Amino acid sequence: MEKTLRNIWLLNLSTFFFFLGISLTNPIVSPFAITLGASPFLVGLVAGVTSFVSLVSKPVGGLIGDRGYRLEMMIAGNVLSLISGLLYVVSAYTSNIVLFAFSRALHGFSMGIFFPSSLSTAVDLAPPGRVGETLGWRGMMFSLGNIIGPALGGYLSDYLGFAGAFSFVSLFSLLGAGFVIPVWKEVGRITGDEESSGGSVSYRALLKVSFVFTSLALLFFSASYSGITTYLPAFYKYLGFPQRTFGLYMMVVGASSFATRLVGGKTADRIGPVPVSFGGILVVITGYVFLNYRILPPESYISAVLIGAGFGLSVPAMQMMALAPLPGKIRAMGSSIYTMFFDLGTLGGQVALGYVADLRGYEAVFPLLPFIAGVALISILITKVKGEGNA
Repeated sequence: MEKTLRNIWLLNLSTFFFFLGISLTNPIVSPFAITLGASPFLVGLVAGVTSFVSLVSKPVGGLIGDRGYRLEMMIAGNVLSLISGLLYVVSAYTSNIVLFAFSRALHGFSMGIFFPSSLSTAVDLAPPGRVGETLGWRGMMFSLGNIIGPALGGYLSDYLGFAGAFSFVSLFSLLGAGFVIPVWKEVGRITGDEESSGGSVSYRALLKVSFVFTSLALLFFSASYSGITTYLPAFYKYLGFPQRTFGLYMMVVGASSFATRLVGGKTADRIGPVPVSFGGILVVITGYVFLNYRILPPESYISAVLIGAGFGLSVPAMQMMALAPLPGKIRAMGSSIYTMFFDLGTLGGQVALGYVADLRGYEAVFPLLPFIAGVALISILITKVKGEGNA
């Protein structure tokens, strides 16, 4: 048990440093692209290529991970991230926008192969009865990386320049790979054979009600959340607020989510993931409703607390609902497809809500968010009705 917990925490630290390196680039990609002479359209293209490549490469990471190479995929993801960081630095010194765009694509591919194995391995190695708790701790490391990274990236670019800031991507990725290697040496291949009843396991098992409807819940959940991350900053900018106004809003969301991740995971272990997922999404919906009544700061920061807390409660419970019942042999692919629903929900929400904003203004977006999240709530209830949610 002691060795298992040690290995889990080494992988948690790898997850922290991997996503610290990614989130570090978030506030500086667009400004750096502008310094290279990129047009607004090209700025958006360069910024978005990482997410697109990550989305389409996740099945690759899942397929290889299910062949028993999950830890190898985590190492490879960190190595490719390290190379991306070095190419960022070269593009800064050479002012080469094409090289920078390629580096962004490579960084996206590293995310696509790292994320499925990182998530599925947390379930694979979790002690009996502590899957939710293990996912909660992993989620906290993910959140912490995304809380610290943007602030650190801005600070480093101010004092060290873009090249100096990008060099830390490689440093953090090196640390991330270093934490996986001792686990890989001790554990070796993770195939999920010990969880299977023997014989081959078909990917048709991904059609389980718990997996399908939890994935659909994530789709609508992320679509609603994209309304906050995409159109609330635009609305504040339209009203003349400085950019730090929304920056503080997201810091509150991140801190609140960080504080409740472990609570959500441990509670899911005790009472099952369905009520925790349901309660978490309900808290998020409450935050959306409050935002519509108090959309201006500082009162709007109360909604940030609610949205972050609900997010932290529901995410590990939903991951447990979707992935824990799957046969171990296909869990990496399950993780890749499950997280793809988050990406698709984000992209779909941005497009659909952008159409609404174009027709009726930014303020028309926010009343829709509780209803979109309500569809996620219904999807969670379907898993309960079908009796698979607590499997």
